[in-house]
Amino acid sequence: MILPPATLGMLGGGQLGRFFVAAAHEMGYQVWVLDPDPNSPAGLIADRHLCAAYEDYTALDELAASCAAVTTEFENVPAATLAYLAKFIPVRPSAEAVSVCQNRIVEKTFLRDHGLPHGHFIPVTTEADLEAANTGLFPGILKVARFGYDGKGQAVVNSREEALIAFRGFKGEHCVLEQKLSLDYEVSVVLARDEKGRVKCFPSAENQHTRGILDVSIVPARASACLADNAQEIAERIAEKLGYIGTLAVEFFVSKGQLYVNEMAPRPHNSGHYTIDACINSQYEQQVRALCGLPLGEARAHSASVMVNLLGELWYEGGHANGHYREPDWSRLYAIPNLKLHLYSKHHARPGRKMGHFTVVGEQLDTVLATALAARTAIGIND
Repeated sequence: MILPPATLGMLGGGQLGRFFVAAAHEMGYQVWVLDPDPNSPAGLIADRHLCAAYEDYTALDELAASCAAVTTEFENVPAATLAYLAKFIPVRPSAEAVSVCQNRIVEKTFLRDHGLPHGHFIPVTTEADLEAANTGLFPGILKVARFGYDGKGQAVVNSREEALIAFRGFKGEHCVLEQKLSLDYEVSVVLARDEKGRVKCFPSAENQHTRGILDVSIVPARASACLADNAQEIAERIAEKLGYIGTLAVEFFVSKGQLYVNEMAPRPHNSGHYTIDACINSQYEQQVRALCGLPLGEARAHSASVMVNLLGELWYEGGHANGHYREPDWSRLYAIPNLKLHLYSKHHARPGRKMGHFTVVGEQLDTVLATALAARTAIGIND
């Protein structure tokens, strides 16, 4: 076990890294953050911020020499960086596990090869792949294989011709073409797995998106107990097949009552923010525990909860980038006694950028949801 006051390393300096730093500090650890952004939210509160590229081997050597173990807060840290650090200190999750989640073609192939439920898809590396695609894949969604998130790098395509146009618009980037499913709703499971294979699952979240970005997470998900249990079982199988150590999120589509894995995130997840305020241990505390070889904590929720994202357009009059820039009226949220507000200290707000979130907690989900949606409206979210 790695015990306090050891120094831990975090690759990535966004809000997920910031929450990790805060959790590690509360548990008695020091944290160094490596992130190229001088204004990174995690770097602002870390014991040291190495402002360098993820491929800067001088900075990586310094991290390896000073930290007892390293983790990451987002999947686009180069797998080669994780593999290099693993030569010197524990790196959790591993480069191999993260690399599966970095590329949608690899990810979908992993799901197929392990018999895990997923929608029909084909890899697309050339226009010829689209020319040969089965017509049953349309209407579909064409997604770039790498670096797409929050709805970016995606296009709904209703025909082969539209798919070819979209592929050219992505300038030949490798893609996957997925058959579009009729959605009932979406759910996610966040879990922690330790080096001995023990797993703790948090309650499943029901997720609602606006323009491809998570808007609201409702916990517990309003799904049948059977479906929620099945989602957790599938997430556990994924973690096992990956040999995963750390906090992992799995997103699911529910279509005609059936679960389909959408994607995996080898890190804490936006839909798991509720765990900070509604669970015995948060997803970030579990990340620290798994990284350090500590026993995993209890993942049980003590309250029903609804989390609402706060995006950058809230900082502009009228919700548009050409509007007057001003701070939202936080007094409207602080007036609600069972609401917890979290702001990320990001340097500048822009539309679509996740700037913070709030979570409403309580005993009855219906009441909590009504309060959260009223607060969402009161702060100026009108979609």
